[in-house]
Amino acid sequence: MSRRRRKPLPKEPLPCIIETLSHDGRGIAREEGKTRFVDGALPGERVMAKMISTRSKFDELRTEEVLEASPERATPPCEYADLCGGCSLQHMAPDAQIRFKENTLREHFAHFGGIEPEQWVEPMRSPPLGYRRKARLGVRFVNKRDSVLVGFREKRNSFLADIDRCVVLDPRIGERIDDLRKLIYQLEAFQHIAQVEVACGDDVAAMIFRNMIPLSEGDRAALVAFGQAHDLHIYLQPTGPDTVHRIWPENGEERLSYRLPEFDLTMKFHPMDFTQVNADINQRMVHRAIDWLDVQSGDRVLDLFCGLGNFTLPLARKAGQVVGVEGDDTMVVRGRENAELNGLSNVTFHGANLHGDFTRESWASEGFDRILIDPPRSGAQEICEHLTAFGAKRIVYVSCNPATLARDAGVIVSKGYRLKQAGVMDMFPHTTHVESIALFEKD
Repeated sequence: MSRRRRKPLPKEPLPCIIETLSHDGRGIAREEGKTRFVDGALPGERVMAKMISTRSKFDELRTEEVLEASPERATPPCEYADLCGGCSLQHMAPDAQIRFKENTLREHFAHFGGIEPEQWVEPMRSPPLGYRRKARLGVRFVNKRDSVLVGFREKRNSFLADIDRCVVLDPRIGERIDDLRKLIYQLEAFQHIAQVEVACGDDVAAMIFRNMIPLSEGDRAALVAFGQAHDLHIYLQPTGPDTVHRIWPENGEERLSYRLPEFDLTMKFHPMDFTQVNADINQRMVHRAIDWLDVQSGDRVLDLFCGLGNFTLPLARKAGQVVGVEGDDTMVVRGRENAELNGLSNVTFHGANLHGDFTRESWASEGFDRILIDPPRSGAQEICEHLTAFGAKRIVYVSCNPATLARDAGVIVSKGYRLKQAGVMDMFPHTTHVESIALFEKD
């Protein structure tokens, strides 16, 4: 039986009238009942778009020319915005980006939880450029170009975008992409560097090179010289995450740090640790979470998915006792280190499986007056089923996924809490990532 030949894609751009946006920021058009997803297009626009792929129920296209522009269209601040997949909304004005994210959260609350907060709070916004402190940059040698590419993947494919700089990365990294390309190209192992992870603290930035083969002394010396010239800490990762080690500076602890000045705290972290990418938003997010919890000096507070103590230690400045719980044992250790560093004795950190009923754990037996939850994208549905056992008056839920927040909010409300307030926080400007926060209060 012969295979059916695929119909060739149209070579010429096609006209599209954009009706709305998908949750991943693509324009949606329709042609003869079939949905078209159009990269780089905004609602109300007429565009000419090139067909990228076609399936039975939808087509994927890329904007080639804007015939009628939306008033919400903006000139991208980055010259690579149309190509690079690191950002997807640079063609949209900042105010419109915020409205898009708010609408996404509203729609998820309505669809998944069937609920709405009693009050929507003003969005939390930050400077849109130079904010990103953590990233994983791909590295690839392109034989046809005889050059090394460093950066993010192109939109909708696995190729690396050909960029020399990145305006959303912290300038200590973003302004050195071209220098980084040249550095890797001059290495003997230039075809065996798979990626570079970057992490920035307040004072120092670090690069972790994933070297697939052992490096020669010359290559190591070149990396060290790069770190010295640009005031960067340099790490290697020969195999798994546990093999990460610093080669420059040679001495001193392997920690970066950031400060939370409102709470007189210094937070130390390893470059491979999870930290929030946007320092400005993080400071204001911590303030809002603690303000909403209305922590009193005698309160006992639970911080779930506490990480290295980003919320736990500020809470300890206000509460009588704080318990931080985390599924990653390494981060439990980091939390304890930071508590000791900042002289806090009213906080304890525990490792636990946060995907089931943990109400019988020893640290949970006394109950809690306030609870903070900051889960991964998968949310905390199972945890929310057991929260009433603690008797907390207030719960603050910080989310990086509006769908799981809405789902879990429905569970919390079903347990006798009211969804008092909610709003978005623009942790990742120019992307469709929606960070949000919600306050629940017991009747």
